[in-house]
This record gives sequence, structure tokens and C-alpha cells, in this order.
Amino acid sequence: MPNSSTHSSTAKTSNHAKVLTCQTQSIASPYQQLSGLLKQLKLTHMLSHWEATESLALQQQWSYAQFLLVLCEKESERRYQARQQRALKEALLPDTKSFTNFDFSHCKDFNPAPLIQLAEETTWLDKAQNCLLFGPSGVGKTHLAAAVGRRAIELGKRVKFYNTLALVQQLQQEKQQLLLQSRLKKLDRFDLLILDDFGYVKKSEAETSVLFELVAHRYECKSLLITANQPFSQWDSIFPDSMMTVAAVDRLVHHAIIFELNAQSYRQQAAAVRSSS
Repeated sequence: MPNSSTHSSTAKTSNHAKVLTCQTQSIASPYQQLSGLLKQLKLTHMLSHWEATESLALQQQWSYAQFLLVLCEKESERRYQARQQRALKEALLPDTKSFTNFDFSHCKDFNPAPLIQLAEETTWLDKAQNCLLFGPSGVGKTHLAAAVGRRAIELGKRVKFYNTLALVQQLQQEKQQLLLQSRLKKLDRFDLLILDDFGYVKKSEAETSVLFELVAHRYECKSLLITANQPFSQWDSIFPDSMMTVAAVDRLVHHAIIFELNAQSYRQQAAAVRSSS
């Protein structure tokens, strides 16, 4: 009759061997482990391209550092493009408006170089300076404002585009609900607020008081880009009294770059061409 202790020892040895066999089978290859870690770290571009890049590296005899550098560059570029898409979606800029598709020949007296140079750097945004675009309706102020905003996003800044009247109405409602200061602080996350058609806000104490509060809140903290039809001399039509007008203008121009466009309206010009044909 077999010894019970011997039988037990044999069973344990057999079970241990089975466990070792299962563990050996479950150990992933370095390739599988690498793919798993890249997925865990959410390095999705590396995950998709590392095998093809490795093949190229072997063919061209890259160093380990070169191989890793190419992978990191591809991942960095993917993340940059993703950030750009999110920022553009968040900004709500008018579609397809850029410097490359603006007809500068229409504004013969306007020198675009200083504005383009401004857009090519972020110093003015870092210093919380403002940009003011003046000119009659239809000369392309909105287009240029959107172009500046698009370039700021490409340079890593956060931008938000608003029709001024629509924003003022939103702020007015939030003021009635005692949420205005909270909303103004939320707008601080944007390096640049673009307020389009500033002059279309009509003289109303309730509306223009929140507009003044927005201007005052961002003064020397964050940048504004404003497009307006009227020169400063006519801004009494926006604010309820001359003191508020002076105070708003003073804050806007203290650290501002001002551009003026003088040309015939694109829309009027197009209408004239249609009527003559």
C-alpha cells in the first residue's frame, strides 16, 4: 500500500509543475509587453507606429536614441494636432478665415505687415495688451480678427470668439442671477477674447454696465481683440454716460495696438458689380 505522505508529495510536485507551465505560457513577449504598456500610458501614436518605425530603424541602422526620438516626435506631433483641433473647436472662430485668404488688395491704404507681425508672436498676449480694429462695416475686420485668433491658437494660446451683443446679453442674465463674477473668472482661462462688432451694443445701462465690467476685469490681466465700426469719439452711443465711456476707452487703449481699415464694403462692391452686369 503506497505511503500517503509520498503520494501527497508527488501530487504537490505535479501541481507545482503545472503552475510553472501556465506561468511560462502566460509570460508575454517583449513586443506584447511593450504594446501593452504603450496602450496603458495612452501613447496611441507610438502604439500604432512603433513596429514600422523599428523596421525602418533596423534597415537604416539607427541608434537606440534615434529610434526613440522619432517615436517621441511622432507622438508629440499627434498631441499637438489634437490640441489644435480642440482649441479651434472651443474658440468658435468663423470658418476658413485666415491671412492667406484675405484680399488685402481691397484695402489699398492698409499696410498689413504690422498686424501680421503682431499675430506671429505671443508677447502682446503675455503682456495682456489689446488689439483694436476700426473701420466701416464690410471691410474685413471680422476676417482679420479671426485670422489673428487662429494664429494665436497655432502658437499655443487659448482663444474665444464672441459676437459682442450676444456675449453682453449672456453676461446680463448671469448678473441677474448673481453669477457674473464667476463667469468673468471662467473667461480668464482664455488668453484672448475676440469681441466682434463692439459698436452694435446699444446704449442701455443694464447691458453696457456688464460690458464695462468685462473690460475692467480683463484690464492688465488678459487680452481683448475688438472690432468696431465707430471711432472712440462716437462711443457715447455705447455706454450710458460719458464718464463710463472715458473709463472704458482709457482701459482699452492703455496697452493697445490700434489698426484702422478704410475701404468700400465688400458687400456694397459686390452689389454694385451685380447691378451693373
